[in-house]
Amino acid sequence: MHNFYLRSICRACVLVALSLLADPPPRAAADDTANAKASVGPCLVYVGTYTGGKSRGIYVLRFDPGTGKLSAPTLAAEVKSPSFLAIHPDGKHLFAVSEIDDFAGKKTGGVCSFAIDRASGQLTRLNEQPSGGAGPCHVIVDRKGGTLLVANYGGGSVASLPISADGKLRPAASVIQHKGHSVNPARQEGPHAHSINVDLGNRFAIAADLGLDKLLVYKLDPVSSKLAANEPAAVSLAPGAGPRHFAFHPDGKHAYAINEIACTVTALAYDADRGVLKEIGTVSSLPEGVSVRPEDSTAEVQVHPTGKFVYGSNRGHNSISVFSVGPDGRLKLVQNQSTQGKTPRGFGIDPSGKWLFAGNQDSDTIVLFAIDPQTGNLSPTGKTIEVGAPVCVKFLPLAKLGLEGSGAAGGASR
Repeated sequence: MHNFYLRSICRACVLVALSLLADPPPRAAADDTANAKASVGPCLVYVGTYTGGKSRGIYVLRFDPGTGKLSAPTLAAEVKSPSFLAIHPDGKHLFAVSEIDDFAGKKTGGVCSFAIDRASGQLTRLNEQPSGGAGPCHVIVDRKGGTLLVANYGGGSVASLPISADGKLRPAASVIQHKGHSVNPARQEGPHAHSINVDLGNRFAIAADLGLDKLLVYKLDPVSSKLAANEPAAVSLAPGAGPRHFAFHPDGKHAYAINEIACTVTALAYDADRGVLKEIGTVSSLPEGVSVRPEDSTAEVQVHPTGKFVYGSNRGHNSISVFSVGPDGRLKLVQNQSTQGKTPRGFGIDPSGKWLFAGNQDSDTIVLFAIDPQTGNLSPTGKTIEVGAPVCVKFLPLAKLGLEGSGAAGGASR
């Protein structure tokens, strides 16, 4: 009898183990915990800009999520039009596009690598490489930290560059030229790769191409840093939608594409094993009854760290859309909050999920909003940062660097 019970217990243990392997626990809870721990102390906030006018490059400031205090921004590095930034998982390196069309005498843009000064937040340029196409506008680091991926809007291409152990960029391992066009002759006469993102498993990269009305899927080899077309190679969105930016939900099963021309957000189901996307619903980013005008377009989309809300920026309407996320991943518009400025392009949600920084490109300001943890709604805090033509906001928790309370980035908090 004793042996019978032991065998029964062992069989039960095996069945539980097999069920966990077949259907692992959702990643959202672990990701939320990591985000919460990362946001206990102050952050460095890096701002990418368009240069000329009031901007000379990348700016940095210090932010305390616990109190909402901000320091005055300072110039971290001079770069020509660093319109999008990415921070390495090691917290020691930062990468930026240089959104130009004539890098080193060639018809391409550039990507730059920087070392982050752990005490001040200042950046030291390490090296730069061609981006593989004109007008690079989006850049990310893969989840293992070995590959930089870039989308070239003007060139209609994507590229992947290996990252050396010292943070320097090596020449591109892959440059893939997109081909084709879509229905809007003024905006979609050819391919315009507008973003590229890596899934939670670090196996596939999704490129949103505004000119093709497609989300193209690539297999990513993290060892060689090479990209290869997936099968199926893409999912098509509504003709004339103009997919621009893209974000994965923390559950790894859903994703969202914001469509620049149509002013909509598309929710998609994601098969992480095969890298396959399927549209499950599209909603307007504008208030009910408001039609899209010629001056209206969307820009950034981000998922809240809890996965409960999605946010999108509306240029022309000058607002941030707040969406609630249903159990099936579909979206419902719950708020349009004015950004208190003109042309909100990029924005950032801090790692704690308590604050949203809205960059107003044509007002030279970043406005700070508080996020309601229950509804996701945004409330103005009355705090504004003056930075020339801000278009990208990225956060680096100082706890990751072991520098809490060090005074990094300088300037008196206000």
